Amino acid sequence: MKKFAKMVIDKDFRIARIDKRIYGSFIEHLGRAVYTGIYQPGHETADENGFRRDVMELVKELDVPIIRYPGGNFVSSYRWEDGVGPVHERPRRLELAWRSLETNEVGINEFAGWAKAVNSEVMMAVNLGTRGVADACHLLEYCNHPSGTRYSDLRISHGVRDPLGIRTWCLGNEMDGPWQLGAKTAEEYGRLAAETAKAMKLIDPDIELVSCGSSGTGMPTFPEWEAATLTHTYDYVDYVSLHQYFGNPDNDTADFLALTMEMDHFIRTVIATCDFVKAKKRGKKDINLSFDEWNVWFHSTEGDNEEMKNHPWQQAPALLEDVYTFEDALLVGLMLITLIKHSDRVRMACLAQLVNVIAPIMTLKDGGAWKQTIYYPFLHASRYGRGVALQPVIASSKHDTKNFSDVADVESVAVWNDEADELTIFAVNRDLSEDIILNCDIGSFSGYRVLSHQVLASDDLKAVNGPAKENVAPEEQKGTTVEGRDLTVCLRKASWNVIRLGKR
Repeated sequence: MKKFAKMVIDKDFRIARIDKRIYGSFIEHLGRAVYTGIYQPGHETADENGFRRDVMELVKELDVPIIRYPGGNFVSSYRWEDGVGPVHERPRRLELAWRSLETNEVGINEFAGWAKAVNSEVMMAVNLGTRGVADACHLLEYCNHPSGTRYSDLRISHGVRDPLGIRTWCLGNEMDGPWQLGAKTAEEYGRLAAETAKAMKLIDPDIELVSCGSSGTGMPTFPEWEAATLTHTYDYVDYVSLHQYFGNPDNDTADFLALTMEMDHFIRTVIATCDFVKAKKRGKKDINLSFDEWNVWFHSTEGDNEEMKNHPWQQAPALLEDVYTFEDALLVGLMLITLIKHSDRVRMACLAQLVNVIAPIMTLKDGGAWKQTIYYPFLHASRYGRGVALQPVIASSKHDTKNFSDVADVESVAVWNDEADELTIFAVNRDLSEDIILNCDIGSFSGYRVLSHQVLASDDLKAVNGPAKENVAPEEQKGTTVEGRDLTVCLRKASWNVIRLGKR
């Protein structure tokens, strides 16, 4: 069958106005994410606070609106008090989640200052593994209360007079996982999270709270975990979290690029469960989704396990440093399209992570910083995916893979920036051998012309970028045309495409 793709995009096919926090990311005290990642005193680019300017510039280019911190698994044994006050007085501790040595040179005040410098907000996680209600309240008081109390005055004594004003808080991390320190049953976590949330909102009613969802679709308690925990937390929280990572250990690219069908099913299942709890509680509010960990992660797993087992208690060991291929960038693009398609309920999301640890940005300890292949689809979505998400009506040829049937050759979504009067179409051609002509009816965007068509493509699916050479980078593609209401685009085989239209 001949390959084809047809699409209709209309201003009335609105999904939602996208919350910019859908393009968030994540920094955990894990490996080299913090130390020799964002923070390295003595580096030739370090600012007066010890943060690397070269990394800051790459983060600012991505325009990341919110960054989750400090974990992740790390948070479940974290004592936030260790990371405040005079740096020379801070304790060095065994970090149990990743079997590393934590120096606590960077804590909440330093990180909040860095986040502000890169034009981002902080999504703070509290320890509900080895700690509980009181410690979460003390941290919130330290961060957000103006003055006149023990912990707000403690912050001021540390040189931070103004409250940090952190609005978004995660109630623990992956509490259903047996790998998690202080893991809980659904009933145990639901009760603890509800009581913590209730207390925190007494301190600061304006905060938003994220309840832990399942650690993944493979958990034996999914989705009963969401149903049971939200029965307790529904009245106090605003979001439930989702985490999902994909890999290609069998080197089956076609099946790998179909994995977003599983991601779509995951999102739909969690939405249905949230709405079931809403109905059961006779509630009026929707619980929205915070997809606060997502990425490709599999390249480094075997080596990481050996490193933690045989060489524990190192400071900032090189862990989870996946080197991403071109095909990984394609899947990241497909995952971004999936998030945008569900932007009516997925209001926040965090690419995990941001620097060095399964990240779009890598650093050399004694050198510069560089962009991995996955940097570019994330950059494009963050830069051009602001506005109103539109649901395209797509007819595409399909194929089957080892684990999936009826996989669309072309996956796409559109975003209308009504303020700038621009339309951006994100599209991936999953076909590995054929270019596909996309014919698109854009009748409601009369007078729009093609501003740009950027494409990420490579004949080598395993091509990677490095500090010395960028093998995978976007290029401008010619030949994309608009005649009347008809847009015609050639989507190169195995490619990520960003087609921008407007009246300018």
